[in-house]
Amino acid sequence: MAEKMMNRGILYGVSVGPGDPELMTLQAVRRLQSCPVIAAPQTKSGQMLALDIACGAVDLNHKVIVPLHFPMSRDSAVLDKAHKEAAETLRQYLDAGQDVAMLNLGDVSVYATFGYLQELLQAQGYITKMLAGVPSFCASAARLNQSLTGGMNQPLTIAPGGAADSVLDGPGSKVLMKTGRQLPQTLEVLAAHGKLEKSAMVCNCGLPNEEVWPDLSLYDAERQAGYFATILVKE
Repeated sequence: MAEKMMNRGILYGVSVGPGDPELMTLQAVRRLQSCPVIAAPQTKSGQMLALDIACGAVDLNHKVIVPLHFPMSRDSAVLDKAHKEAAETLRQYLDAGQDVAMLNLGDVSVYATFGYLQELLQAQGYITKMLAGVPSFCASAARLNQSLTGGMNQPLTIAPGGAADSVLDGPGSKVLMKTGRQLPQTLEVLAAHGKLEKSAMVCNCGLPNEEVWPDLSLYDAERQAGYFATILVKE
């Protein structure tokens, strides 16, 4: 049993950044070049955005590509089932002694699905490693050409868009991530807290359909935004 565990492959969580392949790290590129198996989330429509980004920096034509399916649901039972099925899929390759690189948008430590699979597989004795990357809010700040913080003593709060009401009155700048689906409600909360004119948004940062809004007070609340919408609220 000990020998079998020693022969297992390693699961790497590889950050690919928010969209522009040029934002991938050299470490990520080298790991993708060395791993024989590449795992990537796939939507119902068949899109594999993280894989598309990685292919802009690395030739993956001769790799084994493993699609992973994660439903867009808030039902914990549905999500748990999907995570367990994905972990079981990856186990086949790890047990065969093959290293697996799981692609993650942005940075693998920030609201990333990798963490759920990592927890499951580590509990079963598998080795996992995380490779850092550029998170969407850092790329968005650079795209807006503005600092996220005003000084060394100013805090920075990172939260999902649904938590806007609970964080906006706190000190320092705020990052509201993945706000696209609830953008009208988020805009209402920003307005109620007097923060609209201090807020900017970047949608699909680094992708061909990128949109940049430096002043959200000028944004039409009826206009739909993509899922990958990041709002920066500057104090």
